[in-house]
Amino acid sequence: MAATTVSYERAMTAGGTTSLDAMQRSPGGVETLRWSGDRLELIDQRILPGRLEYVACDSASAVAEAIRSMVVRGAPAIGCAAAYGVALEAGRLAHRAADDFLAGIGEALEILSRSRPTAVNLFWALRRMRGVLGSMSGATPPEQAARLLDEAHAMLREDVEANRAMGALGSELLRDGARVLTHCNAGALATAGHGTALGVIRSAVESGKRIAVLADETRPFLQGARLTVWELEQDHIPVTLITDNMSGYLMSRGEIDAVIVGADRVAANGDVANKIGTYMVAVLARRHGIPFYVACPTSTIDVNIASGEQIPIEERAPAEVRGFGDVQWASERTNVRNPAFDVTPADLVSALITERGVVPKPDRDTIAALLTTGPLDRAGT
Repeated sequence: MAATTVSYERAMTAGGTTSLDAMQRSPGGVETLRWSGDRLELIDQRILPGRLEYVACDSASAVAEAIRSMVVRGAPAIGCAAAYGVALEAGRLAHRAADDFLAGIGEALEILSRSRPTAVNLFWALRRMRGVLGSMSGATPPEQAARLLDEAHAMLREDVEANRAMGALGSELLRDGARVLTHCNAGALATAGHGTALGVIRSAVESGKRIAVLADETRPFLQGARLTVWELEQDHIPVTLITDNMSGYLMSRGEIDAVIVGADRVAANGDVANKIGTYMVAVLARRHGIPFYVACPTSTIDVNIASGEQIPIEERAPAEVRGFGDVQWASERTNVRNPAFDVTPADLVSALITERGVVPKPDRDTIAALLTTGPLDRAGT
């Protein structure tokens, strides 16, 4: 079943319609995804900041297509959306016999698992939903459907709580007056709310610190230019947009004090997969003695992946590199490479910021300790 566009929207125009800037928002700004009656509504991130529209999904296949086409993106948001995709399908199939119900849920899990390969939160969420089913042997399909929806709601709440926790921990790493470089979008739009990397910045601002942000454009999908800048403008946090090839120059001039990025998957040894271009920023930060921080929930850590070499890297459509929207700057004949992510080795990461603690210089031992010994203290020891 196809997704549909929800009719309420706002256009950023000069006069006439209401601008996005005029809309009232809480800190951290937006409801990236929300449950509305019997459907999941997702902000269509492909058309921000020009228009704010919600896409309504009523099935697992509609959610999978929304993930694949980047209506929703960002590892935590993808995980939450996938959980709701399972719940949607369970609701659609709740009237069927038990065997048909379970077969349909199995098909939904498979469809969702094929939507995008790199963000591990997708697979974490599907495993969690599968575990709920496994714990309800003998329950009726309506009972299982209700329990799956409750689990999706819980995952949404937990993600916001995790982002708030890592924001509070990570904010202590930023001094008052810091100028922070970000890459891609790791804010409320990439999560259930508040954000990971931008959540650290938001929490620092909420604590009274003066923080200024430099946002990389993040080509080819322009998540930094279109999404990060928009989010920070809604929260009145000073932000300056730069192209991806300017950060080294600004670092050399002493105009960047820290780098904070999110992550789509962290290997057991601390290697980090994130939006393409992150590795270059990390190398430049090391060259100039600038701390490079990664903020992510522990659900983004994949202990089954020994190192970054084993992380699957999604290769997206050539059209994303040849142009954007209605503008095309390379011909259809142009050969293109379009890996969506790269891997930053753990030895370039100054600290991993999670909801359970800050891990300086992450490696296999410190990550294992984070995951097995309970929450760390505020110093990450």
